[in-house]
Amino acid sequence: MLLNLLRRWRRWRRSRPFWGGLFAVLAGSWICVLPLAPLKIMLQQGVAGIPSVLMGIVMIVLGLTAWFSPPQRSLAGVLTTLIATAALILSNLGGFLIGTLLGILGGGLMFAWQPHAARHTGHTGEAGKAGTVESVVAAPPPPTPHHDPQGAQP
Repeated sequence: MLLNLLRRWRRWRRSRPFWGGLFAVLAGSWICVLPLAPLKIMLQQGVAGIPSVLMGIVMIVLGLTAWFSPPQRSLAGVLTTLIATAALILSNLGGFLIGTLLGILGGGLMFAWQPHAARHTGHTGEAGKAGTVESVVAAPPPPTPHHDPQGAQP
């Protein structure tokens, strides 16, 4: 039962940009938590903590979006990177640089993730090397004959 659970977890994790989403959630949490310091410190900060909390919440939502809706990974990755960069200016140096760096890393991983990679084959390839990578790209279709009204020949 445990082995089956681990297999399902591994399959779920590999079918989406898991690490990019995790880094985005961590970055959002880090940026969001810093302004929620004790009340004495928050009163000195004033209204400046509101953008930090909002950016953190949006980054957490974008990380969860990458997990639960993988087709939206490109948009989530770009927005996460932009918000992490904006947090550098608007939110305590982006969570003292830790939140910004985690957000940029997570956004890049989300944007770069691909759902289907090339398959590895165990048989010998043309060059005689075992384990070559098989291309998934199909050959282009042959050209279709067409009628030229002016009578030009190809």
